Amino acid sequence: MGYRIGIDVGGTFTDFVAVNTDQQMYSGKTPTIATDEAASVFGGLEQIAAHFGISLQTLLAETDPIVLGTTVVTNTMLEFAGANIGLITTKGFRDVIELRRGYKESLFDIRLPPPHPIVERGKRLGVTERIDASGQIVTPLDEPEVYTALERLRGVGVEAIAVCLLFSFVNPVHERRVRDIIHEVDPALFVTLSSDVLPQVREFERVSTTVVNAYTSPKLRAYLEQLSVRLEAQGFRGGLFLMQSNGGMMDIGFAREHGVDAVLSGPSGGVVAATFLGEQSGYKNIITADMGGTSYDVCLIKDSAPEVGVDNWISRYRVAIPLIDIHTIGAGGGSIAWLDDAGALRVGPRSAGAQPGPACYGRGGTEPTVTDADLVLGYLDSGSFLDGQMELDRHAAHQAIQHHIAEPMNISVEEAASGIFDIANNSMINAIRYVSVARGRDPRDFALLAFGGAGPVHAGTQVRDLGIRTILVPKNASVLSALGNLIANFKVSKVQSFIAKSDRVDLEELNGVLARLHQEAEALLGDRSRIREMLVHRFLDIRYEGQVQEVIVPIQARTRRLSEVSLSQTLEEFHELHEQIYKFQRPEQSVEIVSVRLDMIGVRAPLHFESHPFEDEDAGHARKGRRPVYFEPYGFVETDIYDGERVRPGNLITGPAIIEEANTSVVIYPNQEAMLDQFLTYVIQVAK
Repeated sequence: MGYRIGIDVGGTFTDFVAVNTDQQMYSGKTPTIATDEAASVFGGLEQIAAHFGISLQTLLAETDPIVLGTTVVTNTMLEFAGANIGLITTKGFRDVIELRRGYKESLFDIRLPPPHPIVERGKRLGVTERIDASGQIVTPLDEPEVYTALERLRGVGVEAIAVCLLFSFVNPVHERRVRDIIHEVDPALFVTLSSDVLPQVREFERVSTTVVNAYTSPKLRAYLEQLSVRLEAQGFRGGLFLMQSNGGMMDIGFAREHGVDAVLSGPSGGVVAATFLGEQSGYKNIITADMGGTSYDVCLIKDSAPEVGVDNWISRYRVAIPLIDIHTIGAGGGSIAWLDDAGALRVGPRSAGAQPGPACYGRGGTEPTVTDADLVLGYLDSGSFLDGQMELDRHAAHQAIQHHIAEPMNISVEEAASGIFDIANNSMINAIRYVSVARGRDPRDFALLAFGGAGPVHAGTQVRDLGIRTILVPKNASVLSALGNLIANFKVSKVQSFIAKSDRVDLEELNGVLARLHQEAEALLGDRSRIREMLVHRFLDIRYEGQVQEVIVPIQARTRRLSEVSLSQTLEEFHELHEQIYKFQRPEQSVEIVSVRLDMIGVRAPLHFESHPFEDEDAGHARKGRRPVYFEPYGFVETDIYDGERVRPGNLITGPAIIEEANTSVVIYPNQEAMLDQFLTYVIQVAK
């Protein structure tokens, strides 16, 4: 018997999904131990072993692979808990990281503080060298200056060094020599080169991304190495892989050197699973809404392809590598409700996390959270949370809301809980608008796929303001990110600057760049034993001459080499895509290519998801009781409660109703109805 396991370590819970060779699937959750995430992983593994009736050692001996999604890199940036790092750059350019192309998040806020310096100015050192835009060495590298800079950085105890020299994306020879000198003096120092991380034009983006990689990679490397040692000590001999922010997985050898590629490791798995399940149920255009304990993550999927962005920020630092375009806000079940200095009710972004957690968890938390409000309003049941493994304290939730919100505002506890619920939902609705309306997409053209432990509780009320008519909730919604890790394929994303006007493209040179990227991606994929098929997608970054933003355009060619015809077709496609995004095109205007991109995907053996035959529409056999539940504008309504374990494909449930699944509650609001489809996804239709 063999097993495949996907694990997602979140801020509040660690989710896991395991499948054996008989296609038997088991999933669950365990609280995340913030001080020891590896222990959280083992907590999930022990539950899997117990379910299949085997020892942990037997499970690990028969498992290959384990694919992990983690918030280690995200939290490192959010908490500024990364390595002590230094930066070596071309003399005169050490302040690019602070100048930031003049970018300021709030132009008119004179009190806006500068970003937290993850590399202080005293640890940013310039060395004499210069390579020009054509790649020619104008001024040789002053190696004695490199040795001097290295000694200064070692003297202040740096653990990692980022190297970012001018025009290294054209010719990396000087950066590589700096790396050799550092390893010659101190082999233990972690070194990252901009020519490896982001060999692309634009100095601030390049240095920021490289610095983030240096800042986060040592912590991720230590975490992965510790986890690997503990797994091997328990008999694990399979492959350990990490979910990357581009929606693909890579081995931990790659991950240890590329922490920046895992900045959205956790939520990316959910988008991968949502894309697969949405298409399986007949929906190719969806907006994903992942509401966990700490954050709310949204992503737009068009024609079964998640939006990919290179204009990403985390903790006010630019990360310009290709990432699934996930917009995250601090709104989750653990988000704390509070009153500001003017007495107005606010929710988040501060979270109670797993420890102490919401007041209703009974772990010492006293501040009211969204989960406490959900419990008071009747959306959650005290005895069925986490499949009955965790008893919620409704009295504690009531007391927390009363003491911190209701009494100071002179309103009832129910009104306060409803206010918390509404404010949290408004923040989440704005996040959905950000990935849709703000980018020229009409949310009414999409279905909303809700997941995470709290997503299916809130989705039904969010769609009313957005005009969305369909909600999708997979039965395993609470562990969808772990499922995405389980079904993800290998993926390597490469980029290389290639600047040329469209009428002066050297096809031989362009094809040479594409061939080199192809070779580099193949080398990074390494062992092919788990790969069934190789897919390659190539792109050009194109813009109208004078623009500062590019459009990523798929290369229109069936052959490995581009021809005049296929290049012309790609350029024509640019105009169409530009109109889709910016609502205008100018075919008569000159365009220029800025960069070349390549995604190489190693397709793994797929999981088999069985199609279940429909049964009778009547869901009466699954009804298990009634309780009062709050629905605006009606107030508390006696509501039918259904046992999700007994709901069968084809069963129709009319709102108001609540379906209690093992690890989440699916709330069906008035004027909505839900049917479980053949792939075990609740399809909720919303009346106008």
